[in-house]
Amino acid sequence: VQLQASGGGLVQPGGSLRLSCVASGRVFSVNTLAWYRQAPGKERERVAAITRGGDVTNYADSVKGRFTISREHAKATVHLQMNSLKPEDTGVYYCYILMRTAESEGNLNDYWGQGTQVTVSS
Repeated sequence: VQLQASGGGLVQPGGSLRLSCVASGRVFSVNTLAWYRQAPGKERERVAAITRGGDVTNYADSVKGRFTISREHAKATVHLQMNSLKPEDTGVYYCYILMRTAESEGNLNDYWGQGTQVTVSS
């Protein structure tokens, strides 16, 4: 199973981007989906997370009110809508899904996307 992330790019401060992440392969069930980011010289941090039912979300304080995480029902797909972007949002964004797959023989396993670069600059 592989996660393919897309949607990154260069945007001016105040702009918006929408990141998407889709899992390929045999997925049995999804538990938690999330987005992380890593800024230059900093550790990777969790930006947002959403539960399997999509009814509970959690955001880093730095992005509350600006970012929205969502998932597609019954699919291993997660999105991150980023509005009012700031230069400090710059970094590589990674999607993460905790799920049961044929590859993990039905056990919960961590899966990471390859990362997509987001640059906020004028």
